[in-house]
Amino acid sequence: METISSYLSGDHQRCDELFSQAEAAASGKDWAAIAADFQAFLRAMRRHFKIEEEVLFPAFEQRTGMSMGPTQVMRAEHAQMNELLDAMEDALQRQDKDGYLGQAETLLIMTQQHNIKEEQILYPMADRALAPELGDVLKRMHAVEA
Repeated sequence: METISSYLSGDHQRCDELFSQAEAAASGKDWAAIAADFQAFLRAMRRHFKIEEEVLFPAFEQRTGMSMGPTQVMRAEHAQMNELLDAMEDALQRQDKDGYLGQAETLLIMTQQHNIKEEQILYPMADRALAPELGDVLKRMHAVEA
């Protein structure tokens, strides 16, 4: 049976794979290919954030009454990661490979730490808290478009 944990952890893995492809492309000199791989990664990340911020977090907060807890921390980290994604996109437009890779390295570390917190703390809490409405929450998550 699909859970919030399994769905969103799988989405983390998909985003990680797209990040790896974008980083591998950045080792080359084909800026169009680098940009295409980065855009695929960017769309996946922004969709993931949208799923959490528009579906999961509000449902969790409503069910638990906790709006100043883990969801607030995750939103703040999403904002920081979005700043890094914007900086990477800017570096790509300037064809600044060193700038792009430097931002990518910072993003990788931040994302790894963020994902651990979500996968080990927030998602299991959400699975328990949202069990009565799991099917509806998952349906709404699947329906989010990039």
